[in-house]
Amino acid sequence: MSGHLEGKSIAVTGGGNGIGRGIALACAAEGANVVVADYGVSMDGQDPSSEVADAVVAEIRAAGGNAVAVAGDVSKMEVGQQIVAAAVDTWGRIDGVACVAGIVRERMLFNMSEEEFDHVVAVHLKGHFTVYKAAAAVMRKQEGGGSLLGFTSGAFVASTAQANYSAAKGGIVSLTRSAAFALRRYGVSANCIAPAAMTRMSENVPFEMEAGAPEDIAPLAVYLLSDGARDITAQIYTCTGRRIAVWNQPAELRHLWAQQDGVFTVDEIADRLPATIGDEEMPMFADLERRMKEMAEKKAAEEAAAS
Repeated sequence: MSGHLEGKSIAVTGGGNGIGRGIALACAAEGANVVVADYGVSMDGQDPSSEVADAVVAEIRAAGGNAVAVAGDVSKMEVGQQIVAAAVDTWGRIDGVACVAGIVRERMLFNMSEEEFDHVVAVHLKGHFTVYKAAAAVMRKQEGGGSLLGFTSGAFVASTAQANYSAAKGGIVSLTRSAAFALRRYGVSANCIAPAAMTRMSENVPFEMEAGAPEDIAPLAVYLLSDGARDITAQIYTCTGRRIAVWNQPAELRHLWAQQDGVFTVDEIADRLPATIGDEEMPMFADLERRMKEMAEKKAAEEAAAS
């Protein structure tokens, strides 16, 4: 390792399993003091335990690193504060946070319960807010600022059976961009990673996807938390381990002006909008059709082989 995070204090939520665990271990290997924050819940958010965070801390310490564990529901404001305070109280500062914690509750929109929506949004989106808020309050006053690293997903564009997850991941993008916009003058950067890795939350995806191992996401996270990325902010990067891509920034593409009395009528919109500014194709429609076709062909091949 090259010591990219030597002497820094980094907090990782969801640090007990999967991508979060990989990032916590990589940060420690690169010289960071690490807060491993994980409630240790099952994939649907049940059965909390601190054992997974404690196990990662033990692994870091056995390798000669410094780490402490925090167990708690990251959607609670006091837990976000506890995570940041653990770094500040132990090592004197908080240099970066990586917010990986998340759960899934899959359901079609028309069957989704209020609880299923609220719980997923709370853990993912509010779980970023609680940590961002606590960390930003310290980072804006300390020398050297800091780095906020959010975890979104390509599903923020849309999802067939995870409207709650998609909404939360879209909110994380906007929250992180807002943090980048507001905190840049204090030397605080804010970026997102949209990882594609085979974890507990992806193993039920019913089609093949480009994905690496959970630990394959860690190098990009380490870089974005390091001083080498101090000038990078308000970005979203897809990461599969083998491939990194940067997403576009939202911007208006085309416009038209009303011609009659400065305001539009429905008739004018109907007459001019389709030909003048039109609409934008959603690539996921074509991608969904491709995946459905691949699944049907695979099923047909398996049935033919079995007969």
